[in-house]
Amino acid sequence: MNEAAAVIRAHVASLWRHPIKAHGVEAVQSSRFEAGQTMPWDRIWAIAHEASKVATDEAVGWVNCNNFSRGAKSPGLMAIRAETDESERRIRLTHPDAEPIEICPDNAEDAARLIAWVTPLSNPGRALPRAVVRTRDAGMTDSSFPSVAILNQASLRALEAKAGRRLSEERFRGNIWLDGLETWAEFDLVGKEIRIGSATFLVREPITRCMATAANPDTGKIDVDTLGLLDQDFGHSEFGVYAQVTESGEVAVHDTAVLA
Repeated sequence: MNEAAAVIRAHVASLWRHPIKAHGVEAVQSSRFEAGQTMPWDRIWAIAHEASKVATDEAVGWVNCNNFSRGAKSPGLMAIRAETDESERRIRLTHPDAEPIEICPDNAEDAARLIAWVTPLSNPGRALPRAVVRTRDAGMTDSSFPSVAILNQASLRALEAKAGRRLSEERFRGNIWLDGLETWAEFDLVGKEIRIGSATFLVREPITRCMATAANPDTGKIDVDTLGLLDQDFGHSEFGVYAQVTESGEVAVHDTAVLA
């Protein structure tokens, strides 16, 4: 190991993916990451709302998140959980206020069922769900480049201390959670490469947070002013970092993370 690699020594605490953007979170034990791509099965579908200008009859490239239904506008969506059958491209979704549903988002009838299922969970004061959108190349991340969201458990613990309560990882919709870093040390990684498992990531930029993080993923109800806590106690509204996969490889829970 070179001197640079010894600067940090952390490990993967958990891995999460979100097959339908803002509509369900799913824990996995391992995943392969390909150079220049998002995490497999992460945000490969999205749901366009009534005010969206996105085409819904064909696969689309990256477009701004404002075109889609999401937790920042409809906090009830944050309580959706997902289970993916990769071989069948089917997803089972659950929510505490709805009966479970199993769908293949690529199937027109199933997509219509999904829209009908999620509409009552959406904020009636905002543009309502209209159609399922399939991404063409990479997942529909909030960043304009194919990104992987890397988050720091030490920073989460610091925020929990200010909130006076537990804040679950699912609230922040990350992909890779690391433990073993110092609080807010993830921001020091911007512009550097980090090797996690056998994959390498270039950390590009901090993640600016929105109101979705104020909602409890167990209930879909707003219960913590996360943005206020970040601003008042830490002087910023950022939590986690976006990274780009520069070298393909496998990442699993408990794998180590070091500077490349």
